[in-house]
Amino acid sequence: MNIAVVGGGKRCQQLIEMIDRQIFQQVSPRVLVVVESDPEAPGAVAARKRDILVVEDYNQILERDDLDLIVELTGSMDVYNDIIARKRKGVRAIASQTAQLFWEISRVSTLQKKTDQELQETRSLYYMVINELLQEDVLVIAYDHRILDVNDNLLARLGLSREQVIGRPCYEITHKRSAPCNGERHPCPLIETLETEKPSQTTHVHLDKQNRKIYYSISTYPLIENGDVIGAIEISRDISKDINIQKTMLQQEKMASIGRLSAGVAHEINNPLTTILTTTMLMQEDLDKEDPLYQELETIVHETLRCRKIVTSLLNFARQNKPVKKPHKINEIVMDSIILTNKQAAFKDISIEHELEEGLDEIPVDKGQLEQVLINLILNAVDATDPGGRIKVKTGMDEDGRQCLIQVIDNGHGIAPQDQHRIFDPFFTTKEEGTGLGLALAHGLIQEHGGTIKVDSDPGRGSTFTIVLQK
Repeated sequence: MNIAVVGGGKRCQQLIEMIDRQIFQQVSPRVLVVVESDPEAPGAVAARKRDILVVEDYNQILERDDLDLIVELTGSMDVYNDIIARKRKGVRAIASQTAQLFWEISRVSTLQKKTDQELQETRSLYYMVINELLQEDVLVIAYDHRILDVNDNLLARLGLSREQVIGRPCYEITHKRSAPCNGERHPCPLIETLETEKPSQTTHVHLDKQNRKIYYSISTYPLIENGDVIGAIEISRDISKDINIQKTMLQQEKMASIGRLSAGVAHEINNPLTTILTTTMLMQEDLDKEDPLYQELETIVHETLRCRKIVTSLLNFARQNKPVKKPHKINEIVMDSIILTNKQAAFKDISIEHELEEGLDEIPVDKGQLEQVLINLILNAVDATDPGGRIKVKTGMDEDGRQCLIQVIDNGHGIAPQDQHRIFDPFFTTKEEGTGLGLALAHGLIQEHGGTIKVDSDPGRGSTFTIVLQK
């Protein structure tokens, strides 16, 4: 197995020294190249001592035809994802072949007679690999689904201690289920590995400590003892970012297509609507308001005006312009939006509160477009809240201080779970007179800003819409 290591830090040095010390039975790992721009980095120094090639840019290794495995040790998911996307066909990444590598290490301790000191060294190497070298989540699972071991990365993601995990079923820990995964949409890779005695791969949805969905690419590798498969090692990689990018691209394509269609339809409908409205109003001028026919004509006027409102919404949706972004104080935009919506809220006896983080940096946004989004969200909250209810608008920064957060929170009716993933779709609405374009337009405007908008709703208790903008 010919290996390229991207990142020449301490972990690279440990990997090189580990390979030097161990005797492998099923694979013969050999580091051919280390990618590191700092000549004094420990891994780069260790590589040059062993006549291993050191290069500065990982792009120099992507076209090599003598590599079997690329081990990414910089800790950058952007670098890792770029390598995954551009590596040569047949070259594996750390999430797959590395399993064979460190399991050979663990097998050494059981297949060879060793002193206590050697066993301790092997055990230390094993824990170093699963806890320091691997960026993925690692589980060691017995044939009956019990967890035998887990790495620190997964424990941190789950928010659990090792004692809370060891000995419990894997499906209970990662999926919060009472039975093993099954079915075409959620197959159990462990069962397949036990049956075929071969590696297996699938995609699952796991739940983190906040019960949020995370998409995982899962690979399992058989653990063999005396010729029998006794369990598997499971290596999982979070692919939520890739999935979300795909969803965003599909949403953008759908929105663009609907926008073009909407513009054409709106222009074609607008002219006959104007004719109907004008003719009807002229007819009303010749009638007494008490005439039954006048009331029938009034119905036509009302419905025609409602159609024009829909057509106007279609045109606004189709005319989504690129934002003209300038540095603005987000708190000022929020307060302007609250002022513009206060009367509608007060008319329904609903209070609008604000909780604004002081000292926020200016953010490059299109002020008019962001106000449009906020006004839409606040008015939607007003519609969803009963008299006497409250709406709160909050601002702040994320934990890393890189993203600005704006939240519109209400204690209204909430959104049904089956509708939450559809509310940003064009023409989807739960209102009797809604067009279904307001949230679709808001979603498109925030995406044009390079941000995201999402909803967290509890039926009967209210909803929280969160806008995330980059600094």
